[in-house]
Amino acid sequence: MDQGGAHGGELAEELNDPVDFNLKALYRALDQQRQARGLSWAAATLEINRGQTPGHPIAASTIRGLEQKPAAEADGVLQMLRWLDRTPESFVPGFADASAQRFQLPRVRDELTLRFNVPAIHAALEARRGARGITWTAVAREIGGFTPGMLTRLKHGSRIGFPGVMRIAAWLEEPASSFVVAR
Repeated sequence: MDQGGAHGGELAEELNDPVDFNLKALYRALDQQRQARGLSWAAATLEINRGQTPGHPIAASTIRGLEQKPAAEADGVLQMLRWLDRTPESFVPGFADASAQRFQLPRVRDELTLRFNVPAIHAALEARRGARGITWTAVAREIGGFTPGMLTRLKHGSRIGFPGVMRIAAWLEEPASSFVVAR
């Protein structure tokens, strides 16, 4: 993926990398499930929000906006995937065996919310970076779509989004679900 720098055209190519999570396909799957169940967007959103922290629910407009957005907040997407009973990898074009057990999200009580353990993601990145003896700049270049600072700030639990989290999981050669916890 490293093509000598992140110039505009190269970054655009990286954003279309086949490891990218397809937000448009997620939107279509949500809409198909919503229609199949005869739900309005408001009703589907209420179901998707089960277990969400009070005061921080996903808005119906956020879900409908997935069709046009290049990125989305990861914890909200996890709730959508949970509602669909799909793996994150199932929305990565060409991902082999995306429905395998090792890619499944944790099954938890409705009142719990799935979240990414962002410090654990950072720890895994740091361990692999150290084992390979490479810099954060090299890691960011190999993953694509991140600066070194964005990756190092994950140590403090900063937010992460899709498709970026899937790029990280691919670089780590780990299922995205291995970094998901319920709270």
